[in-house]
Amino acid sequence: MAASYADSSVNTARDYYNSKDADNFYYFVWGGEDIHVGLYESEQEPIADASRRTVTHMAARLSGLNEQSQLLDIGAGFGGSMRYLAREYACHGVALNLSEAENTRNREMNAEQGLGDQIDVVDGSFEDIEYPDASFDVVWCQDAILHSGRRERVLEEVARVLKPGGEFVMTDPMQADDCPTDVLQPILDRIHLETLGSPSFYRRTMTALGLEDLGYEDHSPQLVMHYARVGRELEAQEKKLVRSQIVSVEYIERMKKGLNHWVDGGRKGYLAWGIFHFRKQ
Repeated sequence: MAASYADSSVNTARDYYNSKDADNFYYFVWGGEDIHVGLYESEQEPIADASRRTVTHMAARLSGLNEQSQLLDIGAGFGGSMRYLAREYACHGVALNLSEAENTRNREMNAEQGLGDQIDVVDGSFEDIEYPDASFDVVWCQDAILHSGRRERVLEEVARVLKPGGEFVMTDPMQADDCPTDVLQPILDRIHLETLGSPSFYRRTMTALGLEDLGYEDHSPQLVMHYARVGRELEAQEKKLVRSQIVSVEYIERMKKGLNHWVDGGRKGYLAWGIFHFRKQ
């Protein structure tokens, strides 16, 4: 039986990503390996290429990665980021993720690519990381913490499991620091959340937890470009997805509306996205 977590938001996210529709949509449409927001060089660039660029750009910010490094990816999705890091730096990684369906794909791809011995795929929530204090040299997270209703708790866990001198690099779809009240309700309703984080929230919270702020790269326009690009890709594949019963018509229609809400909110300046980098003192 699948685990049940204390935070209803986490349970909602797990149920969603475990669904056949969502699992297939993210695998076949969103990019397969790296199911996160991309850094695009053009509006027509393949999603997978832009998403991988985000991974390589984040990795370039980290210092001293090698075969001795212990990494933790929280909200790891299909695990593409950890596979990249394991191949490029020969490090050992843990991919922590609450979706058993995604974790199954992750383990299969790790085995196919000969990385099963370097990456442990763990079913679990980033609100309660079941590793001792000071276990990891790097904690990595892409576009996952928004799904928590207890984001401060997630960041406390990150700070706890990092070794002194360890680094935390992350991205997250957020509301802008100057976002007006209540304008994001269509987005929040779609993803069953009450709030989003913000750049100032993450920087303030991590600093209060004793981590040095090494800088925030604001790439907010990429959020709009990414969701618009995913929307076009969904439309291009729609007939095949439905005909092959890979993704349901109902899911596709809901996804189109959801993607449009993100694009609209981003174009109005209500949303933010970028790369955070912190170091534990």
